[in-house]
Amino acid sequence: MAEVVKMPKMSDTMTEGVIAKWHKKVGDKVSSGDLIAEVETDKATMDFESYQEGTLLYIGPKEGEAVPVDAVIAVLGEEGEDYQALLNGESTGKSEKEEKPDNKTGAAEEKEAEEAPEEAGEEVTAESLGATVITMPLLSDTMTEGVIAEWHFKVGDTIKSDDVIADVETDKATMEVTAYAEGTLLYIGVEKGQAAKVNDIIAIVGKEGTDVTPLLKQHTGKTKKEAKSTEKAADSVDVAPAKQAADEPVSTSADSRLKASPLARKIAKEKGISLGDVKGTGDGGRIVKKDVESFTPPAKSTESSAQAPASTAAAEAPAATINIPQYVGEERYAEKPVTQMRKTIARRLSESLFTAPHFYLTIQVDMDSAIAARTKINEVAPLKVSYNDLVIKAAAVALKQHPAVNASWLGDKIRYNEHVNVGVAVAVEDGLLVPVVRFADGKSLSHISAEVKDFAQRAKTKKLQPADWEGSTFTVSNLGMFGIDQFTAIINPPDACILAVGGIQQVPVVKNGAVVPGNIMKLTLSCDHRVVDGATGAAFLQTLKALLEEPVRLLA
Repeated sequence: MAEVVKMPKMSDTMTEGVIAKWHKKVGDKVSSGDLIAEVETDKATMDFESYQEGTLLYIGPKEGEAVPVDAVIAVLGEEGEDYQALLNGESTGKSEKEEKPDNKTGAAEEKEAEEAPEEAGEEVTAESLGATVITMPLLSDTMTEGVIAEWHFKVGDTIKSDDVIADVETDKATMEVTAYAEGTLLYIGVEKGQAAKVNDIIAIVGKEGTDVTPLLKQHTGKTKKEAKSTEKAADSVDVAPAKQAADEPVSTSADSRLKASPLARKIAKEKGISLGDVKGTGDGGRIVKKDVESFTPPAKSTESSAQAPASTAAAEAPAATINIPQYVGEERYAEKPVTQMRKTIARRLSESLFTAPHFYLTIQVDMDSAIAARTKINEVAPLKVSYNDLVIKAAAVALKQHPAVNASWLGDKIRYNEHVNVGVAVAVEDGLLVPVVRFADGKSLSHISAEVKDFAQRAKTKKLQPADWEGSTFTVSNLGMFGIDQFTAIINPPDACILAVGGIQQVPVVKNGAVVPGNIMKLTLSCDHRVVDGATGAAFLQTLKALLEEPVRLLA
């Protein structure tokens, strides 16, 4: 008996999946456990294995198409079996409103028919053209668009299914996009450096010489009316430069001795240049922009400013004359487009700061014992352990004792995490990434050190994957290596707290009634007051302080 195969829910936040590639075709035999397709979810591209057996009778969505969770994507059964009734049965859940076309007046229908494209007589699909549409994939859980960092092929090149056709800059990192199709690259929809929204067409692969224009027109949904409006907009854009150029010629008054364009006057004013010193090269000696920009003031200072006029002032006591040399400067700046990573950092941290009520707790830690312990550990450890590794380990152990801090705000409920996943803030060229040391409380200092070093290296080379930065329950941000004594950090949602770690400072401290040199490190805990109260955060910091001041407890 035939059975339907539905789009599975492959992650907790998944609402739909995109069929990245079919590994079976209609008529193929399928066994339980066979890989039948690759599905692109909101987290990653994952393999979809069949839990049923039989002949593949029907495939619904084409490669590159998005399908809601629980929608039918295929039918398995016996060879030659009629499955149409099964598909009809799945579609009976549609409401009468969805199945019944809207009632339209004759005039409205006529108008719609006039505006419809001439090619709309028959629906054009990628399959009917023998082509494969490649869309902008969803490469991270927060991605809404991607920027093409590099194309590795050009139109006309031959593509294999496992070829990496482009590098895409997401809000997290630069990642590779695989073609999953074979043929000739027929179309590139987004130029290098331009952005495309998730699921927008970025390329089409098919047989050489295939005309993909009907497919592109159908995808964009442009009517003739929209095309005309686009042409009008383009015409208006073409007029703008002409108007701007017309603004530059000067209209001087007959009474003015100096002929200069408004732009030249503006630049001269900004640079502090007297137009009387500038020789004009324009018509009739008019001073133009290039005259002011290329003007070099005379080397000797003007004597007239140093001479006092012959008047009654000469009878007064002589005053010292200050000659101020003329300095000609130029205002300059550079503007760069905001990267996907920086856009996401701005959005998420703004949401965190202006949504979560932050409060801050600071404590001083005597690091004398930690310094001695680290020296001993590094004499035998396979990898050098840093002070940051000690803080991560101590924070993880303290979180186990204070589960109220190891929590997340979920709107209508608070999640108290029993596992400890510590996010470690890593600075990269375009911003900040927070890879996660999972189950940090159970790992040795050497293990934590190895993971953090690997994360830092892969972050700088943009090799981190979404799984590396998801799932933190607490975050550590350390600026001590930059000489920062103390700072406050913005909470990394959905965590309830983030720990800001300053550098170790040598300062005078009082021990046993005497002032002696000491090594002090300041820790500042940023707390979401919706989850953590002041006393709860303070108790956590006391435990953390005790662990760092007696680091032997971390090895127990």
